[in-house]
Amino acid sequence: MAAPAAPSLLLLLAGAAGLSRAFFSLPLRVSQPAAPRASPPAPLPLRPGSAGGGQRDAQDEAGGLALASDPAGSLNFLAMVENLQGDSGRGYYLEMLIGTPPQALNILVDTGSSNFAVAGVPDPDVTSYFNTELSSTYKSQGIEVTVKYSQGSWTGVLGTDVITIPKGIDGSYTINIATILESENFFLPGVKWHGILGLAYDILAKPSSSVETFFDSLVRQAKIPNIFSLQMCGAGLPVSGSGTNGGSLVLGGIEPSLYKGNIWYTPIKEEWYYQVEILKLEVGGQNLELDCREYNADKAIVDSGTTLLRLPQKVFSAVVQAIARTSLIQEFSSGFWSGSQLACWDKTERPWSLFPKLSIYMRDENSSRSFRISILPQLYIQPILGIGENLQCYRFGISSSTNALVIGATVMEGFYVIFDRAQRRVGFAVSPCAEVDGSPVSEIEGPFTTTDVASNCVSSITFHEPVLWIASYALMSLCGIILLILIILLLIPPRCQHRYTDNDVVNDESSLVRHRWK
Repeated sequence: MAAPAAPSLLLLLAGAAGLSRAFFSLPLRVSQPAAPRASPPAPLPLRPGSAGGGQRDAQDEAGGLALASDPAGSLNFLAMVENLQGDSGRGYYLEMLIGTPPQALNILVDTGSSNFAVAGVPDPDVTSYFNTELSSTYKSQGIEVTVKYSQGSWTGVLGTDVITIPKGIDGSYTINIATILESENFFLPGVKWHGILGLAYDILAKPSSSVETFFDSLVRQAKIPNIFSLQMCGAGLPVSGSGTNGGSLVLGGIEPSLYKGNIWYTPIKEEWYYQVEILKLEVGGQNLELDCREYNADKAIVDSGTTLLRLPQKVFSAVVQAIARTSLIQEFSSGFWSGSQLACWDKTERPWSLFPKLSIYMRDENSSRSFRISILPQLYIQPILGIGENLQCYRFGISSSTNALVIGATVMEGFYVIFDRAQRRVGFAVSPCAEVDGSPVSEIEGPFTTTDVASNCVSSITFHEPVLWIASYALMSLCGIILLILIILLLIPPRCQHRYTDNDVVNDESSLVRHRWK
């Protein structure tokens, strides 16, 4: 029987630059590092030799996790529930008090970078900024820092000040903070946040890994377990809508009320981004049948600062083909898949029934097993724009990438995600807020055997940014030596130079540039 055509389907070009800019995206920072100027003094405080040492014994019974609030201590996980606001289009942010007297700012939560930075001067796209001159506890380190993303960048000055999180850990803590003085495509129109909280590892910190990260500072000073967890509640809600969707960032452990069922863990392969190992993808229950190394080219990471599910080009093409093949839509414009068009239906219809489920398999802590996280189309066919009283338009929540598979907000909105740094693993559990019209839109299943995949799907060669710095230094040194030799040759007196004879002249038959002589 022929598949029915999709009713009332329209395609609208999202050609306005303003609309496309409204989508929040801070993908991977993979730009080539700039050549350093002079060797700057190391910023303070430096990363301690052991962050969170001595925590493991207290966590053994809970598998390394703090599972409940400690009324007598600094942790109160229930107080952290719904301490985030935002949406997947513009990001999820946390309120923070900075300086003395405190200045209230909203800070974007980003697990794909490692610097804590706030607007330090007025900006047309931010409603507030941190005025260092009004804080008696601010101390400038006088060190310039630049962070580049594949979309957007900023430059600022490194310093320190005290912070307090109203819905978080009790107490005030001294933190490295960069005040943003210049930026390009970083703050976007309509965003309600004023800075960024990088929660990845210190190896990604700028200007060097000696800058103690925000979370490392909390672990050291507040003596909390080296773990945090994240829930973003925007499933099925308009992207870049009111920006008031809820969410939770739990610092120091997990909150049982924020997940259902079991937590499944996958090892962190490298401690820079939260790099994990993807074994395979399925669309509508059908394996894409790609080499598992394609999914990890050149890395697979979990990044709350990226809006979409981003896939390496070959994987993206296979996913689009599989969705188009298994969906109930007989004809669909290529512009929808590329992100240049929106698909619109009558508001009385539910287009999600036309699309298949997408499943991502990850390696379990037991390497011979795997588990899969699945998102229903309510998560990747995302409402974004209403037209009149009758039409609702949607975007495709998956895009292509040149350098990574990125599990961004499109997927993370379906799960409670645990970043267990103490035991070097990332956990996934079904989120109670991942429901549309009362029905769950995410699933976790397992275990499955890994006999059908390679024992290692991650390339053994990983080009971390410090390696790129070393390569840059080496190339600069080589160029300097060559330039020095050329200068010396130019300065050699003419009497010491070789005087050519007729036999030394290259004729036009043997010269590589003979065609220029004719």
